[in-house]
Amino acid sequence: MESSVASPRTAVVWQVLRREIAAADHPLTALDVGGGTGGFAVPLARAGHAVTVVDPSPDALAALTRRADEAGVADRITAVQGDGDGLADLVPPGSVDLVLCHSMLEVVDDPHKVVTALAATLRPGGAASVVVANRAAAVLARAIGGHLAAASLLVASPDGRGDTRDRLSRRYDVGTATALLTGGGFEVEQIHGVRIIADLVPGSVAESEPEALQAFELALAGTPPYRDIATQLHLLCRRH
Repeated sequence: MESSVASPRTAVVWQVLRREIAAADHPLTALDVGGGTGGFAVPLARAGHAVTVVDPSPDALAALTRRADEAGVADRITAVQGDGDGLADLVPPGSVDLVLCHSMLEVVDDPHKVVTALAATLRPGGAASVVVANRAAAVLARAIGGHLAAASLLVASPDGRGDTRDRLSRRYDVGTATALLTGGGFEVEQIHGVRIIADLVPGSVAESEPEALQAFELALAGTPPYRDIATQLHLLCRRH
């Protein structure tokens, strides 16, 4: 599905997904909400799964279509223009085995509505792969960069948002992300940190030692406190 040396920035997510998919005895029906140009959808389709990508950007969906054509998997990918807030009107309930919702819950108008809609699309026992921005990482990044006022603002903010120029509406930690998902009908089974140090090491290290960096990320991804300072949090959860 993915090469053995995946990007250190996504290796943890792919590791969890590979294990989930390996446990199935049939090709899956997957939904990638905000899947853009198909970074996850195309490899899933190559592995034999049917994937619907919902994204608000027509340009991203056009790029997805070209990418799927080039990969020879256009028959297994469906592109739908829309956003997470309107998911209930775009995907039939109980029609999906696996949902991907990566970097979406930070920007939607109503994350509770989106999570509930994600759960509704799943068949009983279906799984969701959710990636959210981590507040702690944003605080540390600003503080390390010398922007102490901005870091303090993120600490004090009820939703983990910075000033009005912040492109994200909210950020999460393990507790708030878990509460959001359980409140929407999920049981959280696994939590991993994504990009624990991948965003901190010099670019030369990432280029010269990608395998070592990936191994480091995978080794610490599930271990607090390292997990809890990662740029993003990945939660694998299952519909009740």
